[in-house]
Amino acid sequence: MEIKVGIQHVNREIVVDSAQSAADVEKALTQALKSGGVFTLTDERGRKVLLPTDSIGYVDIGEESTRRVGFGGV
Repeated sequence: MEIKVGIQHVNREIVVDSAQSAADVEKALTQALKSGGVFTLTDERGRKVLLPTDSIGYVDIGEESTRRVGFGGV
């Protein structure tokens, strides 16, 4: 699933392709905002993106996809 995060005072958004479910991402975001800490996303390759919650402008959680179409490596 594609997750887009807008950062305050930055023109470009951060785009992460994640294997996490929409409910998991929403739960992690809610907990990070309540604690005032860091919002952590993990992409499909296992890399982590750490975002301080005080700089997040918006989070766009895309639809969960069942499979991709194309000639990517298996």
